[in-house]
Amino acid sequence: MTKKCMLEREIVRKKAVAKGAQRRAELKAIIKSPTTTIEQKMAAQMSLQKMPRDSSPCRMRNRCFLTGRPRGYYRRFGLGRNKLREHAMLGDIPGLKKSSW
Repeated sequence: MTKKCMLEREIVRKKAVAKGAQRRAELKAIIKSPTTTIEQKMAAQMSLQKMPRDSSPCRMRNRCFLTGRPRGYYRRFGLGRNKLREHAMLGDIPGLKKSSW
C-alpha cells in the first residue's frame, strides 16, 4: 500500500490541474497563435512559467484505485495489474476473463 502522503499529494495535484486548466489553455493558445506579437507571446510564456508546477497535467501520476500502486496501471479499469488479475479471477469485472490457449 502506498503512503497516505503520496495519495494526498495526488489529490492536491488533481485539484490544481482542474483549477488551472482553463488559464493554461488560454496562455498556450496565445503562444501558438501566429497572429500574436512577440511581446504578447513572451508575456504569455512568463505567465505560464509563473503558474504553480502542480497545475501542469504531466505532474499527475496514474495510480491503482485500491492500492495506490503507480506502476502496472490499466487505464481502462483504474486498477493495477495485481488487483486487476485478482478481480478478474473472482469475476468482479464484467466481460473480462483470463485468456488461455
